[in-house]
Amino acid sequence: MGLQELCRLMSRFNSYKRTNIILQHLKMSNHTDAAAEVLLERKGCAGVITLNRPRFLNTLTLNMIQQIYAQLKKWEQDPETFLIVIKGAGEKAFCAGGDIRALSEARNTNQKMLQDLFREEYILNNAIDSCQKPYIALIHGITMGGGVGVSVHGQFRVATEKSVFAMPETAIGLFPDVGGGYFLPRLQGKLGYFLALTGFRLKGRDVYTAGIATHFVDFEKLGMLEEDLLALKSPSKENIADVLETYHAKSKTDQDKPFILEEHMDKINSWFSANTVEQIVDNLQQDGSSFALEQLKVINKMSPTSLKITLRQLLEGSSKTLPEVLTMEYRLSQACMAMTFMKALGQPGSPCSSFVLPGETPAILSPAIYHFAYTEQLNIALRKNCMTQLAASANGINSYFCLSSSVRILRKSKQLIFVLANLQSFFYV
Repeated sequence: MGLQELCRLMSRFNSYKRTNIILQHLKMSNHTDAAAEVLLERKGCAGVITLNRPRFLNTLTLNMIQQIYAQLKKWEQDPETFLIVIKGAGEKAFCAGGDIRALSEARNTNQKMLQDLFREEYILNNAIDSCQKPYIALIHGITMGGGVGVSVHGQFRVATEKSVFAMPETAIGLFPDVGGGYFLPRLQGKLGYFLALTGFRLKGRDVYTAGIATHFVDFEKLGMLEEDLLALKSPSKENIADVLETYHAKSKTDQDKPFILEEHMDKINSWFSANTVEQIVDNLQQDGSSFALEQLKVINKMSPTSLKITLRQLLEGSSKTLPEVLTMEYRLSQACMAMTFMKALGQPGSPCSSFVLPGETPAILSPAIYHFAYTEQLNIALRKNCMTQLAASANGINSYFCLSSSVRILRKSKQLIFVLANLQSFFYV
């Protein structure tokens, strides 16, 4: 081998080494970025979880869910950890839900990621519910979808005057998951059904009054509350509850303000006691009041199939345990993401039939649970136009908007085929 050939090979080898080094740095950089999405820290007597994606309103990714679950289990077994606190970075949001942009991309390229994300998110929701240590969620700011899932199942939930709660899934062709089928029908009267079907937003003290939060604390005192909780010495659940109750009692913001839906609750309980979406629509039409017609207008903008799924989900969930509801919701989530319900239902080995929570025996749910989703007649009053475009432009700070979202509902014989098309993002600016 001549000297020139040797030099050429050495040059190629050095280039190869440089490329490998660059790739390793890129991998390390990606890992660091992913790790920074959620901060898991021991502070004082507590384990503190900080959802750390303020630019994206702390929306949840699969990586975050996996890290939180693993650490939650470690802290649960740690005798030096007496409580667990979860909060969101920044002042806009606790957590605005799951990362829908990532879900949309994965739907086209990585079906397994979709299965893993929903499965592991619901397993985390169940772990929070059964956590042996007091779990305190500081739900300041936007708390929607997946953010509700990592808070509402905990023992303590602290709202502030800036809290915004909603389950807006019927507007984007899904359903209020993360255990929504369990906690929503257990709210006062038919409030949960109303919130689920209309996506109505509760703000500030109303989040507490509705039963979503267990305590209300002024935002300016939230940091002090956290410090006092972390400073407790080997606290019992009662010690923690006493601290929370003390701050709650001192909070005077909107203390005398009536619940935003108080004057309508009797009618809400009547309208939403129906067992079909069609009857709810009839109830609203027959009432004819301005509030009833306003809700009818909102419902008419929602996906009809999502409305039917959501109502049945809550009716079924009202008598089920949380693990049973999460099992049902996992199967529904996979049916939605499979583009057509028919593709995923009742097939052995399909995602819809393989979800089991840790420690649970496999539940057998009849496909009849979902049968309503595509065999009932579509009421023409719900949707005259089978194409629903969900789009609105951002209007500065504090604007909700959907980007290029559309839901198509096609009718073929007596079957409804549900398609999520161009679903990109739903977030708060």
